[in-house]
Amino acid sequence: MTIKEFVAKEKQALSLDVSGMERKPHLVIIQANDSPASDAYVRGKMRDCDEIGARSTLCLLPPTTEEDFLLQKIAEYNADDDVDGLIVQLPLPKHISEAKVKLAVDPKKDVDGFHPLTTFIPCTPKGIVDYLADIGFEFQGKNAVVLGRSEIVGKPMAKLLLAKNCNVTVLHSKTTEEDKVFYIAHADLIVVAIGRLGFLDQRFQYKESAVIVDVGINRNEEGKLRGDAVADLPVAVQTPVPGGVGLLTRLALMKNLIIAAKNR
Repeated sequence: MTIKEFVAKEKQALSLDVSGMERKPHLVIIQANDSPASDAYVRGKMRDCDEIGARSTLCLLPPTTEEDFLLQKIAEYNADDDVDGLIVQLPLPKHISEAKVKLAVDPKKDVDGFHPLTTFIPCTPKGIVDYLADIGFEFQGKNAVVLGRSEIVGKPMAKLLLAKNCNVTVLHSKTTEEDKVFYIAHADLIVVAIGRLGFLDQRFQYKESAVIVDVGINRNEEGKLRGDAVADLPVAVQTPVPGGVGLLTRLALMKNLIIAAKNR
């Protein structure tokens, strides 16, 4: 099953779930940047809400917004009983502390899964694991390699795969090339999230049965979106870019929103 088919199937189920709720889940998105990429992400999230029957509100602030004002807006939405999920679109302007903003969002409404006390699984790892489970990937005892150790993808991805009983190895910028070659060659699952165009290529060997999940979003010389892996590597499954993990991330956000609404 392709990712697009999986997402369509899951959205249909979510729509059915929402239709039976007395009160429709409400997502608020705060955006304080001037980024075409962020604009596209926000439109996609709001469209997802429409498709499953949830409500969405965009609080659009100028990039010159002061940190204190943004934190005040977050506090207002935290206190608003009509809001189930609250996210702050990244990236933030340089004068605003991302760490402060993540800590400011009420953990019960933190459907992005960024707050250290949140009960929600971060959306990208959650979306990936849900998809892999749906296509029949057996996690237990499998060798999983995570390329990248970011707080948003790499670290929570490794943690989630450990919870699924995988043997997890995290590779990063300080890992030697020799070790990268070794671990990638023995991996049953490779999740690459380093933001380097075509990093995974033919210089590595892969198991024919391996699954590659490409989280990377880069632009090539022609301005087209491409991932951290070159296309058509000799593996059993490789997720596309675009039309891959981004859709899974947005789907997981909708799932977390519904959970937040039910919890309240």
